[in-house]
Amino acid sequence: MIQALLQRYEKKIERRKLEKRTAFGAFAGRIGLVSNLFLFVSKFMIGLLSGSVSIMADAINSLSDTISSVLTLVGFYIAGKPADKEHPYGHERFEYISGMLVSLVITFIGFEFLTTSVDRILHPESIKVTPILFAVLALSIGIKIWQGLFYKKVSAKIDSQALVASAKDSFNDVYTTLAVLISAFIEGVTGLRIDGYIGFLIAAYIIYSGLQLIREFINELMGMRPSQTEIDEMKNVLSKMETIVGYHDLLIHNYGPSQTFASVHIEIDDRWDLNKAHQTIDAIEAKFKEELDVNLVCHIDPVNLYDPTQQFVHQTIKKIIRSFDASLKVHDIRLVTHGEEPKILFDLVLPTESKLSEFELGVEIQRQVYEKIGRYKVEITFDHTYLLQ
Repeated sequence: MIQALLQRYEKKIERRKLEKRTAFGAFAGRIGLVSNLFLFVSKFMIGLLSGSVSIMADAINSLSDTISSVLTLVGFYIAGKPADKEHPYGHERFEYISGMLVSLVITFIGFEFLTTSVDRILHPESIKVTPILFAVLALSIGIKIWQGLFYKKVSAKIDSQALVASAKDSFNDVYTTLAVLISAFIEGVTGLRIDGYIGFLIAAYIIYSGLQLIREFINELMGMRPSQTEIDEMKNVLSKMETIVGYHDLLIHNYGPSQTFASVHIEIDDRWDLNKAHQTIDAIEAKFKEELDVNLVCHIDPVNLYDPTQQFVHQTIKKIIRSFDASLKVHDIRLVTHGEEPKILFDLVLPTESKLSEFELGVEIQRQVYEKIGRYKVEITFDHTYLLQ
């Protein structure tokens, strides 16, 4: 049913990628707005008639979902705006901001009903259990399951973290409404007044979910490490380029789900002329855009493959580095003999979790270079932020 609905809608929006993404996101927002508003009104009326604080808490949770749908709708419209002078990389990151606002609303509502539930625990009241109460809550669970599956399907289709959060929130609502249903059933059968306690648990769960979502969106806004799948896709493209010697220093950053930029250092034979090097780099950048939709910028690192002295220095430096830790990687090894003092320069990839000290490594590497290569000054650039470790 969900797949058929999306296919029917997709036929109406034969547009470019960003416009289609915005249209699907806004469509999901409208579906959520209508369904959550219906659930809020239904639960609110039942909560008033029964006097159940847990049902009222669940109703207000549906109201927060309605507000969330509005924010999602607005967020997708703003995120879908094209790049302009003030925002040359587009507006897609606004989706993260709208998701953050949704998370704040969820958390605020949770704290409000936490206090209400505590008051009901201290001053318990009976609730009126009726067949229509059970019918509305059961219908609510069914709608929320469908809504969660719908959000999940659309989020996978357009790669939207905001809709992933909405799907998670919908499935959370299934559990909270189920808890309310159980509470009403227990009171109807046994007369035990556990309404306030169930309301408290629901409120605590809402707060927890809200804080988790806030944390996720803060990570997105701050910039997270790309997924290993994304890194491996880029490595796979680079590894197929047989004319290059190697590559290193891969960096990836994005300005939204469909605006990904990357840079990488490409090692080439230093005997190549500039035109050949430029053509190779152009081909790699075009390949990234065509296959991965990634805007890549390449930096050229010429490598001397045949000079015996250079090769001796390369192999010796690698052996020295491996003597500290076999997993350490070194690149950009350069021998500079002109000037007052001959130098050996290279980059050393030092994982963030490594316990090795930069200072101690530098001193010991310098000592071993003097011993095994000669009187060369060693200059090391320690890499911590690159992705090829």
